[in-house]
Amino acid sequence: MSTENALLTILIDRINNDTLVLPTLPEIAVRVRQAADDPEVNLMQMADVISHDPALAARMIKVANSAFMGRTVKVSNLNQAVTRIGLRQIKNIATAMAMEQLFVSHNKLIKTYMDKAWDKTLKVACQAITVMDFYLRVNKHTSMNKDTITLAALVFNIGVLPILTEAERHPEVFANPSFLAHAIQKLAGKIGGAIMREWDFTDEFVEVAESWSNPNYKPDHVCYVDFIRVGAIAEGILQVSDKTSALQLYVDKGVLRSLEQLSDDVFLDVLEDVKTMFA
Repeated sequence: MSTENALLTILIDRINNDTLVLPTLPEIAVRVRQAADDPEVNLMQMADVISHDPALAARMIKVANSAFMGRTVKVSNLNQAVTRIGLRQIKNIATAMAMEQLFVSHNKLIKTYMDKAWDKTLKVACQAITVMDFYLRVNKHTSMNKDTITLAALVFNIGVLPILTEAERHPEVFANPSFLAHAIQKLAGKIGGAIMREWDFTDEFVEVAESWSNPNYKPDHVCYVDFIRVGAIAEGILQVSDKTSALQLYVDKGVLRSLEQLSDDVFLDVLEDVKTMFA
């Protein structure tokens, strides 16, 4: 049996036997989510929790000051940032901002793959968040929201992490990048869904991680998966035979206003604003 087939067999067996080592949610994200779920918590207490991670605190101030939040007056400290973002949104946005901590490795080769995976994630996330922003301008009564798409867009590709971690034990497979791409395409969705369940995330996050790249998954209703797919198609990360036809499906579904939306100046301006949140 080739090394590639052996690794694929190992991964499948560990998935089926529930023994695959899954990444753990960053500690700061756990603490923020626990605090957000406490009905007694207030904004000052939440700011105190976030302040224990200076990098996350700086990110939250940056998010609060972003044009994406729709504010022009700048905040200068974490208390103001948390107040502006609000407790309802802080749980998902803080978790999203902590996700980058998972895409790290001390192995130089693995780090290269991790960096590429995170770069792809950010590209899709920025597109998906921007598409959601325009969708919400028209569909004001939907239950979908920006903070959920922000987190969903940063965990959609989480299933690649255990594959790369397992592959680290078999460095010879990296001589065949197409194999890793095949393993990721075949297994990342199932693994991603398992991670979301392990982290006790709600069904909408499981659905995104598990189904975004599954061509057989075609929900009739508009859902977060649609926005991830639009972003992935636009960035060339979800491979399709005809990009125009693939995107037209989301025009017909009402996710996009038109095919031209993704290239018009107003959309591109908002896209740049969203990108600044992650820069």
